[in-house]
Amino acid sequence: MHKDTVELVCNVGELVTLFESKAGIEGFLQKVISLVAYHMKAAVCSVFMYDEATQELVLTANQGLNPDFVGRFRIKLGEGLVGHTLKTLRPVREARAYENPQFKPVQGMGEEHYQAFLAVPIILGNRRVGVLAVQDPQPDYFDDNDVKALRAIAAQLASAIEGARLLMGIEKPGTAAPPKTNAEPEPHDKGCRRFVRGIAASEGVAMGKALDITASSRDWLNMPFTPAVALSEEDFLRAMRKTEDQLADIQRQIGERMSDVATLIFDAHVLILKDSGFSGEMLERIRKGQSPDQAVREVVTKYITLFSKSSHPAMREKITDIQDLGLRLLSNLLATPDDSVDYSGRIVVAGDMRPSDLLKLSAQKAEGLVLGGGGVTAHISVLARSLRIPLVVVNEPLVLQTAEKKEILLILDARQGSVLVDPAPDVIERYRILIENDRKTLETAIHVLPQTTTRDGERIQLLANINLLSEVSTAQRFKAEGIGLYRSEFPFIVRNYVPSEEEQYRIYSRLLDSMPDREVILRTLDLGGDKILAYYPSAGESNPFLGLRAIRFTLRNKDIFCQQLRAMLRAGANRQLNIMFPLISSLDDFRQAREVVESCELALRNEMVPHNASPRLGAMVEIPSAVELAPDIAREADFLCIGTNDLIQYTLAVDRTNQMIADYYVPHHPAVLRSIHRVAKAALTAGKPISVCGDMAGDERLVPFLVGIGIRKLSMEANRIPRIQAIIAALTQDGSRTLAEDLLKLGSVKDVEARLGMVR
Repeated sequence: MHKDTVELVCNVGELVTLFESKAGIEGFLQKVISLVAYHMKAAVCSVFMYDEATQELVLTANQGLNPDFVGRFRIKLGEGLVGHTLKTLRPVREARAYENPQFKPVQGMGEEHYQAFLAVPIILGNRRVGVLAVQDPQPDYFDDNDVKALRAIAAQLASAIEGARLLMGIEKPGTAAPPKTNAEPEPHDKGCRRFVRGIAASEGVAMGKALDITASSRDWLNMPFTPAVALSEEDFLRAMRKTEDQLADIQRQIGERMSDVATLIFDAHVLILKDSGFSGEMLERIRKGQSPDQAVREVVTKYITLFSKSSHPAMREKITDIQDLGLRLLSNLLATPDDSVDYSGRIVVAGDMRPSDLLKLSAQKAEGLVLGGGGVTAHISVLARSLRIPLVVVNEPLVLQTAEKKEILLILDARQGSVLVDPAPDVIERYRILIENDRKTLETAIHVLPQTTTRDGERIQLLANINLLSEVSTAQRFKAEGIGLYRSEFPFIVRNYVPSEEEQYRIYSRLLDSMPDREVILRTLDLGGDKILAYYPSAGESNPFLGLRAIRFTLRNKDIFCQQLRAMLRAGANRQLNIMFPLISSLDDFRQAREVVESCELALRNEMVPHNASPRLGAMVEIPSAVELAPDIAREADFLCIGTNDLIQYTLAVDRTNQMIADYYVPHHPAVLRSIHRVAKAALTAGKPISVCGDMAGDERLVPFLVGIGIRKLSMEANRIPRIQAIIAALTQDGSRTLAEDLLKLGSVKDVEARLGMVR
């Protein structure tokens, strides 16, 4: 009887993604055990949940045994084969379970009909979560491959089950109170005052007091204040010095952690602070008799009004700088606790956010971030993930209003995409333990093999996507085999100016030095769309995603393009250099870009500057025209890379930043799968390397498909490498190929979902 562990791992990954707490943890687990039993052709599948309070395991879901025991049967930790599995934290596999002295028969359960037994622990960090077990009448039915597959599934289930258990304490089906006719908060017996569903943009869990950074500024602008003693000009000058020292200190912290993007992040604050029209006017008002705190309020208000009326977007964006600076200055003047200096213990809530703002929040130790739907762009999500700041996007104005009450506690579950407002003490404690376990997991050694292979020995390279130099250490810890995509635009986006050739050279050199003898692919600027340079003249495009972006931008702005290419060529001296062009739409695009590289190389040669004279040049395939021309591009490029995020967007005509049509953004759409297959076939026919570097590369559901069509390089966020490696280890080439062939024959999303076993 054939066991399909390829589909098994794929489908359980999808169950984890699609879990909805309203179905109940029992309902979710029942779907899991049914899927596991079906694909492993096992007669029995069970999940036991661990109750820490009693140190007992509870049979929570089962298929194949007496259903009357579900929820009622309990065994002690260490008792029986299941208890022994969780106590030792090791798999238990028996040809005949009853021959093991640990076996404990239970009358009436129906186990006497089954001989083969396999159980694996479900663990989250160092915390015991439960046990996943399968049984079958045929002796010695389970093998080592089944152990690997079940362990991979248990690893995926761990966080989902733990998160589900936490959420089930908040949303209890069938216990909803009658609709209220007033504005009273929900009672605490539901776990929190308010539970808000959103979209997880950067994974993680955080807890802290709510802080609306916009509301903070409004508060002090209107707040009446009478100091105990009259404030003087000297008090104001002291506050100025302290503010400048704080900005320098934060800037120093950012510089140490993120030197590639840290140059003068707080330059606007410092320049405005020292401007005679800003602090100078405050000082003049003080000398005329106005109180220092009132002088600060009125001048800041004046500048906010002036900036908000400006027709220049860069000037309007400075409003948040003015607000933050004013709050910092006023707090130092009044010697009050300064929320703007240190956001430790705070969940920041905002309507919108710029990359430089996000870097500031990271430097100021914010625990997490809640953003209104209109203020989220793809690069904000990517940067938040790089900085490990949990981020949830919501469309609920009540969350923003709640955040103005600074003592309200929020729990941000950015794995499930939810915000818990004013949670009950037991919920707080459970999430505190979860956060601590997550922290310990990051600190412990990562058990990742240096190479990834399928079950039948086929090598698959797992590389890391890098946005900031600070992420390189994470990629190394997770044993990434190289850098499959370096997004070079971030040093441009967070600055107020185009970084010089020398600045870029230092960044690229450090990046290449960090991965000696490993592949590193530098992507040229991917600007435009939702990644705009506020300091660069813009035509105000009505549809920027279809406008002057990526390779179009750099070919139109060759001064910027040449600076970047020269920096890359110099950094690549005496080592292999891979340069990749984004959003190639035609063979002409690629040839023009190659000509610019050649002209830069010639110039460096004439200047006798050390550089790489023959870099490998690749093309990103992200739009339908490039898919159509993939065979032609593959013949001329040195390598291809499929950027699935944009490919999905352009193939399906779906703006991926528009939440109103988010359900149309379907990675497993037949048109997307066929496009990827065509590109892979073109590259393989031309004998050129090909990789996938979009989110699909780290998608548990679709990795088997990618392997099945011949993709042997996957580039993803480094922290996804362990999970993807476990999935690939359970695959076979034949099984993956069969799955891919089946999917490519299907013409509807529904049929693809059925073949993948995706549960709605």
